[in-house]
Amino acid sequence: MSDALKHECGIALIRLRKPLEYYKEKYGSAFYGVNKMYLMMEKQHNRGQDGAGFASIKLDTEPGQRYISRVRSIAQQPIQDIFDQINDRINTEFKNHPEYNNDVAAQKRNIPYIGELLLGHVRYGTFGKNSVESVHPFLRQNNWMHRNLIMAGNFNMTNVKELFQNLIELGQHPKEYTDTITVMEKIGHFLDDAVSKIYKNLKKEGYNKQQASPLIAERLKVSKILKRAAKNWDGGYAMAGLIGHGDSFVLRDPAGIRPCYYYSDDEIVVVASERPVIQTVFNVKFEDVNELPPGHAIITKKAGDFSIKKILEPIERKACSFERIYFSRGSDAEIYQERKMLGKLLMPKVIEAIEGDLKNSVFSYIPNTAETSFYGMIETAESELNKKKTDTILNGQRNISADKVTEILSERIRVEKIAIKDVKLRTFITEDSSRDDLVAHVYDITYGVIKPNDNLVIIDDSIVRGTTLKKSILKMLDRLGPKRIVVVSSAPQIRYPDCYGIDMARLEDLVAFRAALSLLKDRNQYHLVEEVYNKCKAQRNFKDKNVKNFVKEIYDPFTDDEISLKISQLLSDTSINAEVKILFQPVENLHKACPEHLGDWYFTGNYPTDGGNRVVNRAFLNFYEGNKERAY
Repeated sequence: MSDALKHECGIALIRLRKPLEYYKEKYGSAFYGVNKMYLMMEKQHNRGQDGAGFASIKLDTEPGQRYISRVRSIAQQPIQDIFDQINDRINTEFKNHPEYNNDVAAQKRNIPYIGELLLGHVRYGTFGKNSVESVHPFLRQNNWMHRNLIMAGNFNMTNVKELFQNLIELGQHPKEYTDTITVMEKIGHFLDDAVSKIYKNLKKEGYNKQQASPLIAERLKVSKILKRAAKNWDGGYAMAGLIGHGDSFVLRDPAGIRPCYYYSDDEIVVVASERPVIQTVFNVKFEDVNELPPGHAIITKKAGDFSIKKILEPIERKACSFERIYFSRGSDAEIYQERKMLGKLLMPKVIEAIEGDLKNSVFSYIPNTAETSFYGMIETAESELNKKKTDTILNGQRNISADKVTEILSERIRVEKIAIKDVKLRTFITEDSSRDDLVAHVYDITYGVIKPNDNLVIIDDSIVRGTTLKKSILKMLDRLGPKRIVVVSSAPQIRYPDCYGIDMARLEDLVAFRAALSLLKDRNQYHLVEEVYNKCKAQRNFKDKNVKNFVKEIYDPFTDDEISLKISQLLSDTSINAEVKILFQPVENLHKACPEHLGDWYFTGNYPTDGGNRVVNRAFLNFYEGNKERAY
């Protein structure tokens, strides 16, 4: 994405179902789980590069032995930093105690991070807070093994204020006002309650405290705890947790907004945010990796058996379409085909924009993640060109010469690598004028391939704010001297904030919103802004279920094409010589390409949960009142 846009995070959970000695014998190391976790986190580094964390639990340790290990980092390469620390500690122990080398029991007793239950997390600091304290996994500690809780998630809650108040009403005093702490403390409260009730029952049955401990682990119903804790959650989430004695869970939201996949065999249970991560790291087939159903949790007990339990009643499936367009790795078999289809479906609009002149058009893409959509677009362009070739030859009848046929057949779609991002360049000066000049040089361009009568067609994943386009890309492309620049977004116009995990919080940051405001001014309809404000203001104290998205009325007077044209005008200026056209994917085409991922609230304003309407309502109030706070 040419605009800098960040995604919340990615999770990875591994449960080894055999004793550590088994992995030592079969794979040569008792650190098999740690090695696999490193690979899983690296394969998900696209989901977060600002911070990373790792936690492990050892099963059946003796009292006095440390059984929980955790390490977190916000270094420049946080995943590498974490595992450098782990390796340094392991190697130091082996150096000081060579007798541990072939003694797995001694390794487990004395070396941290080795364990049967492992949890990894990668994140972006989307809220401007990137201290190590903000990095998952979070740890809720207790001297009772069953009450230790480690949590990490890919999520955002829209009703944190309400959930926070619920904790206060329960008599708690949360140490932070964040959704992660709030969620963990809610689960922790019902975990404590469940453990206490089981212990009281065991006491009545005649067991003492020491005898009760393993029985608590057996009787603890994680699904019941999750049902009680998640009852009032509103948001998109894939939430992972480890309980000190060895149970674990991953819970997915009822609309399936955030992705979650799992795989199991007799050696392992593994969960991740992306399917190809599991396929690649464990060398398993596409069909062997399952999607966790919305509203369900995969729960693994200490004994190693696992089950899929319905925790919340699933609602209409609204899996995030941005996952398919951009965030998830394109190596997933389905995502690859979907992205190609996004490119194919755009081609009719492109043909219209270049007035059918394929011969004098050069096609390229920015950034690299748009490459797959680009392939789809080119395939369609080649089909279109082949039709033209066929028509030309057939229309020539018998008068066409062999040389002319050869000339027609040799025509190709012109594809070039036009822009290359200089990843080492950093805009280190904060003064606006200086930053703008530096931003303009973030990309290098290829000279000598564009002619003055050429159309230059560039495909992008999406256009969110338009800042990079305006300040850098369009100016850079114009230096090549084309007659027309066509920028094509494989995503529709982003009109509304996201509140389920993508860093799009302010309406006024969205170029589509700014374009709609500009059109209202042009047509003397700006009074609609105040009318919408008054409607939003009247809802300020409504319950979420009663809030409506009146922001849609800002866009209602205009067609998609009218807004696209205004965006083109806003992002180009008099310094650009070429004609600029900016095209967007229609929402109906997005649904054709990604039929199982219909979450489109950022495009349509149709939020999958009640909390989404409250967020867009607040975002509009913030815009109108000049309040720079986030809407969630």
